[in-house]
Amino acid sequence: MTKHDHSVVEEHEIVSLSPEARRKAAQDLRGRIEYHLGPGTRAWQVAKRTAIGAWHDGFIHAGNLAYLAMLSIFPFFILGAAVFSLFGEQAERAAAINTVLLAVPPMVANVIQPVALNVVDARSGWLLWVGALVALWTVGSLVETIRDILRRAYGTVPTRAFWKNRLLSTLAILGTVLLLMLALIAQVTIGAAQQMISAYFPQLLDRIAELRLSQAIPALVVFGSLYATFLGLTPTRYRRRRYPKWPGALITTLWWMAATTLMPPLVRQFFTYDLTYGGLAGVMIAMFFFWLVGLGVVIGAELNAALAESPEEELSHIGQDDEPRRAALTKEMEEEEHAA
Repeated sequence: MTKHDHSVVEEHEIVSLSPEARRKAAQDLRGRIEYHLGPGTRAWQVAKRTAIGAWHDGFIHAGNLAYLAMLSIFPFFILGAAVFSLFGEQAERAAAINTVLLAVPPMVANVIQPVALNVVDARSGWLLWVGALVALWTVGSLVETIRDILRRAYGTVPTRAFWKNRLLSTLAILGTVLLLMLALIAQVTIGAAQQMISAYFPQLLDRIAELRLSQAIPALVVFGSLYATFLGLTPTRYRRRRYPKWPGALITTLWWMAATTLMPPLVRQFFTYDLTYGGLAGVMIAMFFFWLVGLGVVIGAELNAALAESPEEELSHIGQDDEPRRAALTKEMEEEEHAA
């Protein structure tokens, strides 16, 4: 084989753009030169990092999340029913299911709702709580997948024992159920306020539409859940305040709401799932929706990772005369090393 042939078959190493890789690059001269002389602004760099990360990991994890979402959604309803049984009756269980399904397109809700109601109605007493324990493990697998997505986005490796991660996942799931309960209370309160205005102030009927805040509740629940998820599952070193979490939660929420709004007309106009999947068309549409949501979660994780600027990075491009800031960054670097 000639020298030319060697150059043709030579493989190129994929350059990592994770915060951990950039932290190491910022410590050498080449990293500092690339920071100052690289093309584009910081916004361009963030967009590039997000796009490359989503391209490398997005499609793989989106499919995994879609599968786990379908596998976990009914156990999650069982867990919610068990928790709600401590505070309410059957009506509250059904209302909780309906509140969750407000965040998905109607065609997906129509597939999930009757099955979810049957699954919840079929369990009571000890059988309900056994199902809840199984649900904790099943839904925990979904949480651990999101944790792995964040680890890959930030370029870190697992440092905590498996059972500790599972315990934290359980706490995160219970927190999500609590958030669902608060959303349900808000939904009922707003509905009662609308009925009171309609009964006692009929002259304000034309303005009741302005008070339909219940339409915003699913988005608020989604954003709150995603923010708590990103905050709790981000690698420990990158949970500090200097590394923002809300941009990823916000972009994922907007992506989720866009998919919920645009998916029904697009499916009706351009896709014919019933001709391909027959009676399973509804299930496949639900899987496709969860695939889109999973891709949005990956994009949000990659955006947070792209925005993360380590103290080493900032120290590499500030002026030598800014001694107070350099001292503060040095102290922060020491604190991060100690925490890690």
